[in-house]
Amino acid sequence: MSTPKFPSPSTPVSIEGPLKVLLLENIHASAEEMLAAEGFAVERLKGALKPEELEEKIQGVHLLGIRSKTNVWEPALAKAPNLLAVGAFCIGTNQVDLKSANLHGVPVFNAPFSNTRSVAELVIAEIVMLTRQLGDRNREVHLGQWRKVATGSHEVRGKTLGIVGYGHIGTQVGVLAESMGMRVVFYDVMTKLPLGNSRPTASLGELLESSDFVTLHVPALPSTEWMIGPAELARMRKGSCLINASRGTVVDIPALASALRSGHLGGAAVDVYPTEPETNSDGFVTELQGLPNVILTPHIGGSTEEAQASIGKEVATSLIKFVRAGATTGAVNFPQVETPLIANTHRILNVHRNTPGVLRDINKIVSDLNANIHAQVLSTDANIGYLVMDLDQDVADPVCHAIAGLTTDIKTRIVS
Repeated sequence: MSTPKFPSPSTPVSIEGPLKVLLLENIHASAEEMLAAEGFAVERLKGALKPEELEEKIQGVHLLGIRSKTNVWEPALAKAPNLLAVGAFCIGTNQVDLKSANLHGVPVFNAPFSNTRSVAELVIAEIVMLTRQLGDRNREVHLGQWRKVATGSHEVRGKTLGIVGYGHIGTQVGVLAESMGMRVVFYDVMTKLPLGNSRPTASLGELLESSDFVTLHVPALPSTEWMIGPAELARMRKGSCLINASRGTVVDIPALASALRSGHLGGAAVDVYPTEPETNSDGFVTELQGLPNVILTPHIGGSTEEAQASIGKEVATSLIKFVRAGATTGAVNFPQVETPLIANTHRILNVHRNTPGVLRDINKIVSDLNANIHAQVLSTDANIGYLVMDLDQDVADPVCHAIAGLTTDIKTRIVS
């Protein structure tokens, strides 16, 4: 990944003809339908693009839509001066260089809510499958073996589920688990309001020691990398089960395989892996293959028709609101601004370096051109400022070009 840097000052973003949208990785048709209905020219591809392919394809694109397999790094962003925003049609955004996108004036939107139910239902299904060893029994019958046994099989009612990461998905899992008669405990680095009868634990260790099932729902951060390793697995109850549908870098896979082989853990369900194939045609190998009572799935936690349709609509809505009004609410790497459009005005959207005197210089341009400001909102972070300014229509264009000529300018455009 290249070192992020500010782009050189430029002219306002050029949009000649329909706004160009590139959707990769078979993003649901609901997104294409919404974006096309806005008059945008949408190109939708089934697969991901490798970095060098993306660098070529992204030139001239205004909106880019990806899922988890396409990496958007600095070299691609540097070749896309007209790129307005990136839509990650998934929850995670670690496949995007968020700091570099920020410095290039490109907000990144994701879908933190839409696949919540689908992931939660998968986790509940896996809890039942693990406690009844259904994966093994299913495989045996397919091989012509008949092993009708009750040893090691249990009801989930009365068992304790430990949820690591009590966010959108974790809370849903807890509600569903309680409806099945399970006790629910959770651990989160932030204080969270318990739902139902769930209760927080004081530490991760306390949760591991008190749970029959542990399910992980944390983001990919330096603090969560390999957070479940040999020491943590050793603290889990003998015969308990681990479920990971969060991020592949959260669990030490060799340590998990060792804990399963030794019999310390009674089973595991894994949907995410440290390294995953780029396409469905690529092979896949993990140390967990062939182990008893282990459910392995190919990163399908949110892969339901309902979730993908909802994700398509959620992210497309964010992109449309940004294009039409400059709204950045929900962007994961950008100052948050959302203000209603004012009739009979043109809106200037300006991203600039967060240095002293920028607003003074912009207001001087407005004053020198005798422009009337109807509304002005500025929001900043450590690196950039995001200015939304509504002006009289007859002066918006010269003001926009003058602002784009400032040495502090990153990206400027007009919403008319």
